[in-house]
Amino acid sequence: MTRFRRRGALALLAGTMLLAGAAEVPGRIAIARLKYQGGGDWYNDPDAVPNLARELNRRTNIRVAEEEVQVSLTDDRLYGYPLLFMTGHGNVRFTDEEVARLRRFLEAGGFLYVDDDYGLDESFRGELARVFPGNELVELPFDHDIYHEPFDFPSGPPKIHEHYEGAPRGFGLYVGGRLAVYYTWNSNVSDGWTTAHKDPPEVREQGLRMGMNIVAYCLTH
Repeated sequence: MTRFRRRGALALLAGTMLLAGAAEVPGRIAIARLKYQGGGDWYNDPDAVPNLARELNRRTNIRVAEEEVQVSLTDDRLYGYPLLFMTGHGNVRFTDEEVARLRRFLEAGGFLYVDDDYGLDESFRGELARVFPGNELVELPFDHDIYHEPFDFPSGPPKIHEHYEGAPRGFGLYVGGRLAVYYTWNSNVSDGWTTAHKDPPEVREQGLRMGMNIVAYCLTH
């Protein structure tokens, strides 16, 4: 099975990123939004990914397609995208085939970023346990690279949208010693990518910076 190819962090920030088959536009990667069943609104905030892509293109030398790609786990194009983005409110349910496909995608070097937009937590954790039984999400320490390259988040993920009292939290699931799933809870990073919620500029900036860290981490580790 083909594994996704990555370059080092310096090369990523100093030159154009090229990933074979990773984008509709030659020389550009694409962030693929994951479509899923179960009732959750996987499609919410449709401007979020295009806005993040524009900021990556403007501020870094990572070249990202600005038109969002949408894929399901059974889509033949799945392995063309190194980074899957998943969000929504409510439930997520995977078929047995989707469970197997997600497992293979992550074992092959793919990366999944999941942002709870309120109400996704219980069902997502349950479905992830089907994908990797016995392999649980663990809270990432604040010194993890995902919080420091290229932008510094010394206290972990920022709190963009208030869902629950308390601090935002970032979790990871490791596959073969590699962080393959990153999950933000009580943070809602992707709310900072959209203009729909009219967040203050400084709040949106935190969400965009964390989003850029996630993309950079996916492509360099």
